[in-house]
Amino acid sequence: MDTILDNFSNTEFIRVCVQDPRLHKDDRWHTHVDYEICLHTNSMCFRKKTSSVRRRYSEFVWLRHCLEQNAFIIDLPKLPPWNPFFSLKNTEQVIQRIKGLQKFLEIVLHTPLLLSDSRLHLFLQSDLSITKIAKCAVGKTRYTVAEAIQRSRTGCIRSEEKVSCDSDCESTSSSGLGLSVDTSERGSPIFFQSDGEPEPFCSFSETTSPLTEY
Repeated sequence: MDTILDNFSNTEFIRVCVQDPRLHKDDRWHTHVDYEICLHTNSMCFRKKTSSVRRRYSEFVWLRHCLEQNAFIIDLPKLPPWNPFFSLKNTEQVIQRIKGLQKFLEIVLHTPLLLSDSRLHLFLQSDLSITKIAKCAVGKTRYTVAEAIQRSRTGCIRSEEKVSCDSDCESTSSSGLGLSVDTSERGSPIFFQSDGEPEPFCSFSETTSPLTEY
């Protein structure tokens, strides 16, 4: 019996959960949605065994493009399709996108060849922007990949670099094609919660200082 329990406890696992979509106001007319990615693993491939970051749809698109370039012999999973009329008010749209993003990550994380890509690890376990991830992955920052992951403050919303409206932005003009947002501070989140949603399997309270680019 002890042998069975020991074997079970030594079984490698990687669990990922995409949840908690939040709406952020970029400017008067444009907004974007990001999602929390929780990771829990005992795999030696990962620097941290538990982590939580927030990423937006366009960053998933960027990650898939990077993985596709690095492992062109692998048939990568598809992302949920871009929807120009995506809205947090539409529960079905939100659920389908979250499921699609999570399925994408689950397949990627269970493809051993892809786990060697440092950009994937920085995407999942650091609060760096994709611009800084790209630089860090090729050694163009003063910190290494391991340092970026170890020193990143997980579970927080990153300070977004100024971006133009991209594939996950929604118009808030009078055309009615997007959401109307009334927030006075740029980038302030609007929370979306589902009644009866179970607690996430990972909850973190790490307080290490975020990295500063020089």
